Amino acid sequence: MNWLIGLLLMTTALSGCKKSTDESELSGEAQGTTYHIKLVLDGASTSLEQARREVSTTLAEIDAQMSNYREDSEISRINRQERSDWLPVSQEIAKLLVIAQTVYERSGGCYDLTVKSLFDLWGFSGRENRVPSQNEIDALLPHVGMSLLEVDAVNNRIRKKDPKLKIDLSSIAQGYSVGVVAQRLEALGIENYLVEIGGEMVVKGRKANGNDWRVAVQTPTPLTREIEKIIDVREQQGTAIMTAGTYQHFFEENGQTYSHILNPKAGRPVTHHLRSVTVMHDDPAWADAWDTALLCMGEQEAARVAEAEQLKALLVYEDDGKLTEHMSKAFVAAQ
Repeated sequence: MNWLIGLLLMTTALSGCKKSTDESELSGEAQGTTYHIKLVLDGASTSLEQARREVSTTLAEIDAQMSNYREDSEISRINRQERSDWLPVSQEIAKLLVIAQTVYERSGGCYDLTVKSLFDLWGFSGRENRVPSQNEIDALLPHVGMSLLEVDAVNNRIRKKDPKLKIDLSSIAQGYSVGVVAQRLEALGIENYLVEIGGEMVVKGRKANGNDWRVAVQTPTPLTREIEKIIDVREQQGTAIMTAGTYQHFFEENGQTYSHILNPKAGRPVTHHLRSVTVMHDDPAWADAWDTALLCMGEQEAARVAEAEQLKALLVYEDDGKLTEHMSKAFVAAQ
């Protein structure tokens, strides 16, 4: 699969003192990207191999539910059912759709999981990228919109008001995945960790040497690895750090750049100057949804909504050819 990958978040070795002990590490490939996990196993009854098996099993379970690139996944089966009666779904998918509907409403419709048909049309789902005609876009727009989807989370079922509605979970499922992996690690007795999948991460506790975890946010320019900002994670109870960017998944045609971040109302990639959004949140799924929602809006509306929703958000946008940062009040207070 080729999940939506936001701006790369990198762990760094920046520290004021020499480490006395090291973290254990796990890494591998999953969900069309890579994962890296750092664990502090001191005092835990779990071995590194047990943790590795749990991580692999967890990611495989989520992939079987939420991958749009597997024909046998639950979400793919749902998308193939062009019906308007109630369809049973797993509790996990129902939960994510409730979150998505809330963010859809609070973002003025900018966050929309029903853009799959448009995503496919532009070639961002693994097909060849191309600029579709306006007629092609107009033909799909009537079948796009979270308002066309009913979710009954109590009974774990959904209803498509438009049978042709297609759902893409990629902008929320990776955050959800990070959170579930973290929960499974905690069930094994691991309380200090950093879990990263495709740049999305959740951090809890401290490093093995007792220092805070530190996370570097990459400057949102293609083909570079420069650091935009260092975040010291002082929240010991755990926090998600999610980033979405317009520059990592894009294509160029006739001198114009087209980002994978689509405006669901227009059916076209966004054209504003906001380049990346980083959101810190207690819940990884909410953080993943909000970083995409804010990125869709553009710098001015994103800044307004971030304050209204009291989100911890870092916006990086282009102003007169230079990258400029805007931090919400909640983000500043968390530093």
